[in-house]
Amino acid sequence: MTPQLRESRFLKAVRREPVDTTPVWLMRQAGRYLPEYMEVRSQVTFLELCTRPDLAAEVTLTAQAALGVDAAILFADLLPILRPMGLNLEYHAGEGPVIDNPLRTAADVDRLSEIQDIQEMGFVFETVRRVRADLPGDCPLIGFAGAPFTLASYAIEGGGSRNYENTKSIMYGDSGAWQALMDRLVPTLIRYLSAQAEAGCQVVQIFDSWAGCLSPSDYRRYVLPHSKRLIEGLPEGLPVIHFLTGNPALYPLQREAGGDVQGLDWRIDLAAGWELVGHDVAVQGNLDPVSLFADVDTLRDRTRQVLDAAAGRPGHIFNLGHGLLPTMDPEKVKLLVEMVHEMGGDGGAA
Repeated sequence: MTPQLRESRFLKAVRREPVDTTPVWLMRQAGRYLPEYMEVRSQVTFLELCTRPDLAAEVTLTAQAALGVDAAILFADLLPILRPMGLNLEYHAGEGPVIDNPLRTAADVDRLSEIQDIQEMGFVFETVRRVRADLPGDCPLIGFAGAPFTLASYAIEGGGSRNYENTKSIMYGDSGAWQALMDRLVPTLIRYLSAQAEAGCQVVQIFDSWAGCLSPSDYRRYVLPHSKRLIEGLPEGLPVIHFLTGNPALYPLQREAGGDVQGLDWRIDLAAGWELVGHDVAVQGNLDPVSLFADVDTLRDRTRQVLDAAAGRPGHIFNLGHGLLPTMDPEKVKLLVEMVHEMGGDGGAA
C-alpha cells in the first residue's frame, strides 16, 4: 500500500487515528438514483453490469467522483458468487434476485460446491484492478461479500423472505446440513475476499443484511462461529468492516464475531451503539437513509446529531444506516457529503 493511501482520511479513521474531518462513503453510492449509473444500466441487464469489468469499473469510479466521498466501493452484488457453486441465479424485473433451485433439504446442500478455483469470479478481480488503476491515489477501494448467514438465507429461500421459515427450518432441524452449508460458504468467501484484496482493495466489508431476523441466542449458536471463522481467515492486516442490519440487540455478538469497524444501522443512537461494541473499535454509520428525503435544514440537523453522537472520538466513519434508495435526489446526496466534511471537522481533528 502506498503511503498516500495509508494516510488517507478513511484508513486513518479505520485505525482510530485523528483525522482533519470525518470521512464519509455511502452504501449503494453507485446506484439507480445517480444519472451516470442509469445511463450505463439502461444499456445492459443488471447481471451483465455486474460481470463486465469495463462497466462495473465505470459506475464505481463515476459515483466516487460525482459525490466526492472518501472511499469507493466496488460495484458488484452479493449473490453472483452462488452461481459457480451450483445455484441458478437470475434477476427478474420487479422481483430482484431469484434462485430457481434453492436448497431446501440436506440432499440439496450436498449438491452445492465449494469454489476451489476462485478465478471463476475473475470478472470481479479485473474490475478491482481497473478501478484501483483509475482512482485518486488517496482514495481507498472497499471490496465486499455477503456474510455466510445472509448468503445461506438467499440460497435456501430462493429470494426475499419475511420470516425465513425455510432457512430456520434447516438451521433448527438439521444441524448437519447447516454445518455442511457453512463449511462450503466460509472457505469460498475467504478466498473471494482475499482475492479482492490481492487485486487492489484496501478494505473489505461483510454484509450480514438478513441476520437481524435472529434472536441473540440463535445468532450466537448458528452465525457467530462462522462469521468469526471467515474474518479470522482473511489476510493479516486487511481491515474488515462488519455490518449487520435490523437488530441492535446483536451488536455485542457482531463485535465478538470480529471486524476492525463495526457497521451500525439507524435503529440505535450511534453513541449507544459504540458503547455496545466497545470504544476499542471503529464504527460506521448511521444516518437513517430516509433523512435524505427531508428538507435541507432537517437533513443538516440529523447529520449533526450523528456527528455529535460520535463526540469527536477518533474512529467514526460516516455512512447511512443502510443503502441509498433509487428515488433519492443526487444533489441532496452530494450535499450530505459536503455537510459531513464541513461539520465533521468540529471534533476529532488532527
